[in-house]
Amino acid sequence: MEMEISEYSHGAVSVLKPNGPLVGDDADKFKSRVLEVRTKSLGRMVLDLSGIPYVDSRGLEVLVEVSDELAESGQALKLCGSNEVLREVLDLTELTSLFERFVDLNAAVRSFL
Repeated sequence: MEMEISEYSHGAVSVLKPNGPLVGDDADKFKSRVLEVRTKSLGRMVLDLSGIPYVDSRGLEVLVEVSDELAESGQALKLCGSNEVLREVLDLTELTSLFERFVDLNAAVRSFL
């Protein structure tokens, strides 16, 4: 089953919500989509991860790569809605510090104000 990625606006902020595991080829498609949205949203973007049940190593690499690309332009990758499994994976792999994580979408969107 292929990952679906919803995109919508929350005020001046673009929200991407992937639905499905962030693994393999889907992770690469996800990266392309995120970078495309970043360009048109001028970096005002939040990833709502509530629809991702799990990630594999490629999924983690993609999150790191996107975070690195945003950091080059002085921006941070903002995440919300991650489940307990995803939070644990980020903590265990010591990747948590690469992202701005928020409890919910509203908090993530308000961080742009």
